[in-house]
Amino acid sequence: MRYSIRRQLVAIFIGIIVLIMATIYFINTIFLERFYLLHKQEDLQSLYYAMEQALYLVYLDEDGLNEEKPELQKMIERYNISVLVMSIDFDEVVLHGGANSQGFLHHLLFRHIMRSIMPPEDLFYPFFQVEHPPEILYKSKQYELLKVEDRLTGLDYLEKWGQFPQGFHFLIRSPLEGIRESAALANNFLLYVGLVGVFVGGILVWFFANRITKPLQELAKLSRRMSTLDFEARYKGGGNNEITVLGYSFNQMSRQLESTISELKGANNQLIKDIEQKEKMADMQSELLGNVSHELKTPIALIQGYAQGLREGIHEDLENRQFYCDVIIDETLKMNQMVKNLLTLNQLEYGSDELQFTRFNIVEMIRSVLNSCEILIQQAAVKVDFIVGKDLYVWADEFKTEQVLLNYLTNAINHVANEKRIEIRVVPRGNVLRISVFNSGNPIPEEDILKIWDKFFKVDKSHSRAYGGNGIGLSIVQAIMKSFHQDYGVRNFANGVEFWFELDAGVISQEVENV
Repeated sequence: MRYSIRRQLVAIFIGIIVLIMATIYFINTIFLERFYLLHKQEDLQSLYYAMEQALYLVYLDEDGLNEEKPELQKMIERYNISVLVMSIDFDEVVLHGGANSQGFLHHLLFRHIMRSIMPPEDLFYPFFQVEHPPEILYKSKQYELLKVEDRLTGLDYLEKWGQFPQGFHFLIRSPLEGIRESAALANNFLLYVGLVGVFVGGILVWFFANRITKPLQELAKLSRRMSTLDFEARYKGGGNNEITVLGYSFNQMSRQLESTISELKGANNQLIKDIEQKEKMADMQSELLGNVSHELKTPIALIQGYAQGLREGIHEDLENRQFYCDVIIDETLKMNQMVKNLLTLNQLEYGSDELQFTRFNIVEMIRSVLNSCEILIQQAAVKVDFIVGKDLYVWADEFKTEQVLLNYLTNAINHVANEKRIEIRVVPRGNVLRISVFNSGNPIPEEDILKIWDKFFKVDKSHSRAYGGNGIGLSIVQAIMKSFHQDYGVRNFANGVEFWFELDAGVISQEVENV
């Protein structure tokens, strides 16, 4: 990542280190020499006070200065200072110490004295002529503090000269080149230390930045997975810092989002289902109104016609009036049955009729349906063959299965022809049982095979009216089998038609049956 936090942290911390080191280097370059100069001035001042105290003891004791010389010599060596103290008339050296010779220091002291009492233009001797005049740093009645450039070496010195209250003349001299060299060495050392510090600091910052940003990278991956609705991702980093708290908050948010989205999906699916159901209901209502109005035209017209005939007394004899009444009652029963079938179909298609799956004996059910239809079978003079080997069990809604079987059987009775034979079979087919009802007669035209399951569709409308069919029975079968999620269908044969449907086989292990 080009602008990763890790790189930014490393860049910021290295930049801070470099800035700090550069600032220190700049301060050293500008102010270290001045600091050393002030420190050296303090050293000269300390030596001055020490010598003044020692010279004061001369008046008390002749050996006082001699006793103080060892301590003064230590200070001279420690401060790297050259010292010359002479008597009032310059005929005796009271104190001498340092790297410069006594004669050289004597000439320098004499030169300072001459400069203080004569104007510069009168100093015509080469000894007094210098390229750069001394810089007076401090001046009082007793002494002057000067910054002087040596005309032979070109080096700067700090010189303090004057006269003690006791009348002794003195010169204290210390080179400044050591100060500059020390400052340069300090800056070089600081530069090397800074480079090492930047390198080591960069490594350490990279390491700790990596430890800091690693959980952030994990949180970034977690957020990307959450954006794709992958709520299995969880923050697994440890610790007790703010990032860990944020990670656990991510986990909590992930769980809540998963729960909320699941609820929303469920609500959305239910809403879609409700909308589809509503649209389906609207379509069904529209279709139902159209179909009912179409199907009721004929029976209502017949009822109206025969009722008007009765009212007008078209036939005076009792037999004809009885016929008119039988027609009206028959058409009324047909309409009543059609309405019942439509209500049943509507409940099945709308899904408001709940299924109650149980395990039952399909063979016993078929025998029961045959017994209930015995009168119809006898009236149609039909021979029914029920071919089955043994009792077989299925899992289904028993009542609705009976409706399917009854529709198939009555449909076969109403359409049987030729040898007038109906054959019922129950055949195991793996995990299902296929129940088929065959009736001899004319095959269904191929162009009508798919249409027979539609509501109010009739292959032979005149024949259907003769037995009161309204084209709803097979639609009910289709709706029931779809609610079972099982296969159903029809097959044409040369000598008849076979309708079939399948149910889950109720065959279970012997161990289960014995429980």
